Amino acid sequence: MESGGIDPVILDRAEAPAGITTGTLFGVGMGPGDPEYLTLRALRVLERAPVLVHFCKRGRRGNARTIADAVVRDPAREMALAYPYTTELHPEHPDYVAALAGFYDDAAGRLADHLGAGRDVAILSEGDPFFYGSFMHLWRRLKDRFPVEVVPGVTGMSGCWTRAGTPITWGDDVLTVLPATLSAEALAERLRGTDAAVVMKLGRHLPKVRAALAAAGLLARAVYVERGTMAGERVVPLAEKADDEAPYFSMVLVPGEGRRP
Repeated sequence: MESGGIDPVILDRAEAPAGITTGTLFGVGMGPGDPEYLTLRALRVLERAPVLVHFCKRGRRGNARTIADAVVRDPAREMALAYPYTTELHPEHPDYVAALAGFYDDAAGRLADHLGAGRDVAILSEGDPFFYGSFMHLWRRLKDRFPVEVVPGVTGMSGCWTRAGTPITWGDDVLTVLPATLSAEALAERLRGTDAAVVMKLGRHLPKVRAALAAAGLLARAVYVERGTMAGERVVPLAEKADDEAPYFSMVLVPGEGRRP
């Protein structure tokens, strides 16, 4: 271990069977998009882990892997996990559920082979690994078999409200984080009951979200952020956004108006 540093494998491996040292599973928070927001711990794990795993859409590079371009120069360490579906089916469709479960089972098996052979595996996770992250599905399948370390990361919503120059909560404001995949009625009800909100996973759901915000009387306060901290970043009041197009990496912020001494 380097003087003053932290060894990438900090969990006790003494519980492994005699003569066998397993690898550690790392969930590495890659932050909101700009590699400048990577933590020192994330950098250290990225530099040393012999297996680097990233999720992606078939035929494309995942955003977490794109962030890692600032650090990773050795493609021999990489393992891409391509989702069987992304937006082709509704997440509650039986075919989608079955395909994703099989996908995660297979991926966990592949990673277990590396971990069982003593190789550390780092899964690159956009934002924070424990916040709507695909990492959690592999963590759930592997956490009882191998040592795990989760490296927290700056969340996408934190990056977005920072780049928008929009303090999200004041005083005793209550913040609610909502997936845009909820029904219009559920969105409006939740929005009426909170002081501040973040609506994620916009995509094709933007018209529904806009209507829910209007029904809750919050449209005038809503801020649309597209690709926050990334190339092509766009910040605009939602009421001034003329179209209903929204990429995956976009969200709506509703800042609170709480106590301000």
